[in-house]
Amino acid sequence: MASSIRISRLLSRSFVSASTTSVFSRGTFGYLGTGLSKYSTASAIEEPIEPSVKVQHTQLLIEGKFVDAASGKTFPTLDPRTGEVISHVAEGDHEDVDRAVAAARKAFDHGPWPKMTAYERQKVLLRAADLFEKHNDELAALETWDNGKPYAQSAQIEIPMLVRLFRYYAGWADKIHGLTVPADGPYHVQTLHEPIGVAGQIIPWNFPLLMFAWKVGPALACGNTIVLKTAEQTPLSALYATKLLHEAGLPPGVLNIISGFGPTAGAALASHMDVDKIAFTGSTSTGKIVLELAAKSNLKAVTLELGGKSPFIVCEDADIDQAVELAHFALFFNQGQCCCAGSRTFVHERVYDEFIEKAKARALKRTVGDPFKEGIEQGPQIDSEQFEKILKYIRSGVESGATLETGGERFGNKGFYVQPTVFSNVQDGMLIAKDEIFGPVQSILKFNDIGEVIRRANATRYGLAAGVFTKDIDTANTLTRALRAGTVWVNCFDTFDAAIPFGGYKMSGQGREKGEYSLKNYLQVKAVVTPLKNPAWL
Repeated sequence: MASSIRISRLLSRSFVSASTTSVFSRGTFGYLGTGLSKYSTASAIEEPIEPSVKVQHTQLLIEGKFVDAASGKTFPTLDPRTGEVISHVAEGDHEDVDRAVAAARKAFDHGPWPKMTAYERQKVLLRAADLFEKHNDELAALETWDNGKPYAQSAQIEIPMLVRLFRYYAGWADKIHGLTVPADGPYHVQTLHEPIGVAGQIIPWNFPLLMFAWKVGPALACGNTIVLKTAEQTPLSALYATKLLHEAGLPPGVLNIISGFGPTAGAALASHMDVDKIAFTGSTSTGKIVLELAAKSNLKAVTLELGGKSPFIVCEDADIDQAVELAHFALFFNQGQCCCAGSRTFVHERVYDEFIEKAKARALKRTVGDPFKEGIEQGPQIDSEQFEKILKYIRSGVESGATLETGGERFGNKGFYVQPTVFSNVQDGMLIAKDEIFGPVQSILKFNDIGEVIRRANATRYGLAAGVFTKDIDTANTLTRALRAGTVWVNCFDTFDAAIPFGGYKMSGQGREKGEYSLKNYLQVKAVVTPLKNPAWL
């Protein structure tokens, strides 16, 4: 609970006020204009602020050593502020995955990690968390540079959550145990909770270090070894974090990092016969491929955290000013590149017009520009592909008859910036109301009663999250039980905590991440039955 409250305060401080302090040598703070006619491209076309961090690690990390790809190939990772190259990173493929899996298998079968006491593993994870905290600024700068998210978000929210998650899972390491089970007869029955073995993990580009923590933390706490593939758009921060883990005492081969592309490195990992489990976060279409590859190979266990088209429901009794601000945050946070974004804003017809005007005004006030600049709320999209996809959906919204209230165009003339965009009069059948846009595009729909909005909110192939904004506890209870989603936030949104499980219904995935539930992804349950001779009791 304390962590959730702290995050809420950080969000408020980071995105509403200008009180944060920059650790960068250049650049000044300034808000953009408050009207459409005052949209300024200055922040987007100024000379980019130079991050105060140097890229140190661009190779693969296998068996505790940084090594080149077997092919010698590299690929560029780009600065989304400009589209220019940050550095060239080793391009792993199937041969490198084989090397990494062999190292992980060796470390699991013969190495010290699964044979350590849980208390010793706990101490390694705690030392790693301390190092993450010590190197907060460097990790945050790499994350923002490679991804484009505001530096305040990286430094004050995401790296502290990385630290919290590792401390949380360190706490679980020595509390994983089985049960003694009564049986109908003279038998001693116990269950053992054993590490599953070599875990393959594939993380996305929108929250690289948080997804790193969500997957690596529970897997290591349970005693597994790992081969993790980073997203090709954001390979840098995981390499730095893994180096810190080794400094904390993680044995060689326990955590191996492969940078590369999905059709090569990702497919090799998902289909590898010596990988015991695969965990993937990304699009639903790619998740289907991962599931198929896992099934066709060795039927390895699979955890999937996939796409979403989450409803955010504003009831007629809502405080409109608060609802507008929360709905704005629910959609625009992280440039809209959030799987659980409140991307279908359902507003009761009695307050719809007022909500539209205020949502439009809030979008016009949103500060867009260099994410290293103090006070910026929205940086660039991740790359040109995502940038073009968002603009295509905006054109689709206009062509299908939705009302473009504001935005809808490129912001500036350099990098991958998109204006904060608001549509009204959106209908359920429009693509902007059905598809996961993954960008700063708010679609606002009208409803007239609770039964109707429940039906429409659930009429989607996704079921990752939902938001409810109401003062009525009965309305809240009705909606939370009726909505087919893995998380329902009431009068809040994106409240994440290390202990709160996260995952989806339907085509939003399988399994849960974070919290105690995530440990089950990385454990096998074994029943051990032993006869008892002349037992004193049963």
